[in-house]
Amino acid sequence: MSNNTAPRLAPMIAIRVFVPFALGYFLSYLYRVVNAVIAPDLVTDLGLGASALGLLTAAYFLTFAAFQLPLGVLLDHYGPRTIEAGLLVFAAAGAALFALAPDTPTLVIARGLIGFGVSACLMAAFKAYVMWFPKERLALVNGFQMTAGGLGALAATQPVEMLLGITDWRGVFWILAGLTLVSALAIYFIVPERHSGRHEDAKLRDAWTGVAAVFTSATFWRAAPLCVFSQATFLSIQGLWSGPWLRDVAGLERADVATHLFWIAAAMVAGFFIWGIVAERVQKLYDIKPMSVATFGMACFMGIQAIITAELVLGDPQLILGVWIAFGFFATVGILPYAAMSQAFPPALAGRVNTGLNLLVFVLAFAGQWAVGAVIDLWPQTANGGYSPEGFQAAFGFMLGLQLLAMVWYLSRRKVAV
Repeated sequence: MSNNTAPRLAPMIAIRVFVPFALGYFLSYLYRVVNAVIAPDLVTDLGLGASALGLLTAAYFLTFAAFQLPLGVLLDHYGPRTIEAGLLVFAAAGAALFALAPDTPTLVIARGLIGFGVSACLMAAFKAYVMWFPKERLALVNGFQMTAGGLGALAATQPVEMLLGITDWRGVFWILAGLTLVSALAIYFIVPERHSGRHEDAKLRDAWTGVAAVFTSATFWRAAPLCVFSQATFLSIQGLWSGPWLRDVAGLERADVATHLFWIAAAMVAGFFIWGIVAERVQKLYDIKPMSVATFGMACFMGIQAIITAELVLGDPQLILGVWIAFGFFATVGILPYAAMSQAFPPALAGRVNTGLNLLVFVLAFAGQWAVGAVIDLWPQTANGGYSPEGFQAAFGFMLGLQLLAMVWYLSRRKVAV
């Protein structure tokens, strides 16, 4: 059924569609961010350098990205409910393996299995919302979905730090394994099924033709680089390197680092919620497209990164916290291009558009998170065993430069509408 002819969605059906997918994304984001808090424990237990820590954490992004293209086909062909429920079982297995892992290679494999298992948590939700919600509500409901992810990031900060006072990082992952199984069951048994994907793409061969249509589209490639580099930078830094920066550059104690990470995640929650509402309202009232709102927000995000990279706020704890809160808030505007680009393609291609974009984001997030660690390792550790501030400057500056190039590309191609 097309969004243009869909009747008003009953509140109870809306809840049954939204809440289980939101729970899955909550856990996905918790997995994504939790290593920023447990990193000191992993380093102590395993003796990891910055590059090894980056690779271990980034393994999540690599397997996540690797499955995005087949995921788009599967979502459009079989529907989001069955696909995400099945994948979350793999995530639960990965969390259990992480809890049992005796060495670094096993942790990398487990982290990769988690990334594969949660690879559908956002895209399956976006596909379900395209199927169930009216077109004009997509930016808003997508924002609510991202808010659930932000709450997962919140849960990965001070709550995890408090939990580490009761158990160790292995116990944390046993808890996550159990919650992930619950999420899989909720999606499979609570979310109603709708079989529009089978009618829109009767053959898998036709589905792969749709993938080609997305990746050969000038519309896709105008906006994709800006969104990809912005989101990859955010995921790379917020998912791991924000914690070490606060410790080694700002000089904060571990409890204060967890507090700052909490407020960064809180700013994410606010950003996901507010940007979705702003995009919907300005489009309705002033006919300003979501991509225009996203461009403004991503420019602000780059300005915040420049302040952090230049270390302009060191020595003032309030300014340090403020600039990182702004980092978390403005980074979330990068999700708006998903809704914008979904509207620029036929509904039957929605899953492949979003997963194609996600593929690029997470490949770059994997490369970026690992590369930041590799660049930091080019400088010797400080006398107290921390990472070099100069290494952070070089690594963060490199990521910022990529975003600036992408912004120039986007603005130079005005004739291609998004």
